[in-house]
Amino acid sequence: MSAEERRESVIVAAITEFARGGYNATSTEAIAKRVGVSQPYLFRLFPNKEAMFLAASDRCLADTRKVFAQAGDGLQGEEALHAMAAAYQRLIVEDPDKLLMQMQMYAAVAAAEAAGDHEFGAAARAGWLQMWDEVHLALGADPGETTQFLAYGMLINTLASLGFPAGHRVWSGFYPSARPTA
Repeated sequence: MSAEERRESVIVAAITEFARGGYNATSTEAIAKRVGVSQPYLFRLFPNKEAMFLAASDRCLADTRKVFAQAGDGLQGEEALHAMAAAYQRLIVEDPDKLLMQMQMYAAVAAAEAAGDHEFGAAARAGWLQMWDEVHLALGADPGETTQFLAYGMLINTLASLGFPAGHRVWSGFYPSARPTA
């Protein structure tokens, strides 16, 4: 396996490990074990744990942006909104680690900011702003629609993270295609 392929496998493993344990509780040893490499080898691919976390965060946001882009391709306005909402709902049902990684990213960045480390969150903020820009354009560059779409998405993240099952009454009121089906 090439170093780039190994790096890719570390990112995938880091998403799973950080999603389940958070930044502070996840050891690089657990990531190495999941990948099947030594811990020192991880540090040949990434300079430190923070770099692994940021790479996992970036991948998670990039995958979400890709889901939105593919779902909204060729669509505009309301059609794009519903297609993107349905695609995101499928993503978090089919790959819950992506949802959990997003939530862990927000928590880790908030903790770093509170501790005065403003650099840690810079990459996460850049990825999230890129998502805002892409969603904004797909929804016709309407700030209200973009805000509402992403606000509903965050509420869906919260409900799913709290373990509310699909079909629970708290899911009512979302865009029809954003309601969970599984």
